[in-house]
Amino acid sequence: MTQLPDLDIQRALGKLPGWARRGNTLVKSYNFKTFRAGIDFVNRAAAVADRMDHHPDIDIRYTKITCMLSTHDAGGITQKDLALAAELETLTADALA
Repeated sequence: MTQLPDLDIQRALGKLPGWARRGNTLVKSYNFKTFRAGIDFVNRAAAVADRMDHHPDIDIRYTKITCMLSTHDAGGITQKDLALAAELETLTADALA
């Protein structure tokens, strides 16, 4: 897996609302209605990450969940990160604040 060119990353971010690039990482914070809804999201994200064999860094702060994606082996953002970001977007339908 190789790092994506900057232009490819910028184009992909245009299709991933709320996601941003911070250096070699894609980042998004989700705000949930309740703590439990946030934890449920994390559990669903864990299942997706295991299936994809690509695991995010996740920060839990009460109802705010921040996901950080980077392919450490490649030293930056790869197609795996964009694919996981897209999958995470499908998990939030009704639980957001």
